[in-house]
Amino acid sequence: MRIAHIIMAHKNPEQLMRLVKRLQHPQFDIYIHIDKKVALSHFQIISEEDNVHFIKDRQICNWGGYSFLNAIFHSLNEVLSTSMHYDFINLLSGQDYPIKSNTDIFEYFSRHKGVNFISFDDSNVSEWWKHANSRYEKYHFTDFRLKGKYLLQSILNTFSSKRRFPIPLKLYGGSNSTWWTISGACAKYLTELLINNRSLISFLKYTWSPDEFIVASLIMGSDFKEQTINNNLRYIDWSEGKAHPKILLEEDLYSIKNSEMLFARKFDTTVDSKIIDHLDH
Repeated sequence: MRIAHIIMAHKNPEQLMRLVKRLQHPQFDIYIHIDKKVALSHFQIISEEDNVHFIKDRQICNWGGYSFLNAIFHSLNEVLSTSMHYDFINLLSGQDYPIKSNTDIFEYFSRHKGVNFISFDDSNVSEWWKHANSRYEKYHFTDFRLKGKYLLQSILNTFSSKRRFPIPLKLYGGSNSTWWTISGACAKYLTELLINNRSLISFLKYTWSPDEFIVASLIMGSDFKEQTINNNLRYIDWSEGKAHPKILLEEDLYSIKNSEMLFARKFDTTVDSKIIDHLDH
């Protein structure tokens, strides 16, 4: 069994190097996408590590924009285009970190071959769901460089009718849905669907943070639904009520260790590096 880790990164090369070293395992390959807005030279030394590959087809990534989803799927397509067969594709950010040993992670996925792990909020009453429909029913110009774009966006949304998916789709998603681990077969299905469906791509370009709903929605609307568990195996703390999850600190170690997850996010070594020291120990 072999696992491909795709890491989406844009800053802190030292922390990224630490993550890459921590993920070293004979059956793991690491693919790193560096935001095209950032100089690749800052991260070049990481390429000297074993089983590390930089995504060649880099994309610009804007928070909340379709561009981030686009970067994920360009990376996924590049991984699937290699001669290597992967049983799992694991999507991480540069601020994620394993909280179990590589052996534990490998053995866990070995016991769950063919299963997809992605989290979605099925309560329909959370803060995320209060704005869920507006993510696609309204136009969002997040990725566009236009003077006065938000005024134009507001005017358009005032006078236009609600947008609807170009394909029949029930919405699944949540704040934790961006990060997932899926089977190689599911990854191939999603990539072919998203890259080849021009009408869906055109629709998603004007949505807000589609990475938080489109992957879960497509999986749950397919035959892969039966092999999908609503758990992305990541410890994430949203207790601060902000647009981003809490930066995990040394004080969070007990909760992390007792979470029974495989990974946690998000970490920032410029804020607290001791928490990662503890996890390594």
